[in-house]
Amino acid sequence: MNKKELIESILSDKNINHWTKKDSEKFLNTAIDVIKKTVKNGDDVSLVGFGTWTKSKRAARTGVNPSTGAKIKIKAKTVPKFRPGKAWKEML
Repeated sequence: MNKKELIESILSDKNINHWTKKDSEKFLNTAIDVIKKTVKNGDDVSLVGFGTWTKSKRAARTGVNPSTGAKIKIKAKTVPKFRPGKAWKEML
């Protein structure tokens, strides 16, 4: 499911049938932006039963260029991380 299909799915919910497509898209974009900004600032975002977004640090390491076999240095960096919630994992 892509973003467009997710918006259509939100619209199909009978409990929010007064929303327009634009309202659904605005809601989804706002939710995504809030999650990104919150995690960027170092806080976690937890939705009980769904999952948690966090900020994680990766240490510097040595890698291998697959085409030449040469060793390369990979810099340390900060990456987003998602952990699915227990209820979601059990559902799958």
